[in-house]
Amino acid sequence: MSVNLTTRQVGDVSIVDLAGKITLGAESNALGNLLRDLRSQGHVKILLNMRDVSYIDSSGMGEMVSGLTEASHKGGSLKLLGLTPRVKDLLRITKLHTIFDVHEDEAQAVRSFG
Repeated sequence: MSVNLTTRQVGDVSIVDLAGKITLGAESNALGNLLRDLRSQGHVKILLNMRDVSYIDSSGMGEMVSGLTEASHKGGSLKLLGLTPRVKDLLRITKLHTIFDVHEDEAQAVRSFG
């Protein structure tokens, strides 16, 4: 597996630090499973720190959209932090930049959950 996922808490916000590639198969499954586990534990304020993500494909993006949808249904949100230029371009091309709240500063991103 070429993705590393670690979770930490800052107040009531769950921050998931991602590193590597998120592609079809074990990597996107790992992300989806982690997001489902967080929601099942009642964590609905989720911040994906993507500073160290070198690549993400449509299956990885699908897991992010699913995570956002499910968190929203439970009164929370999923936001993105520190997108690389490549990931920013992919979000623009797919028009997903219109549905995600994207931040560059972690402290500001945490505060944005209110």
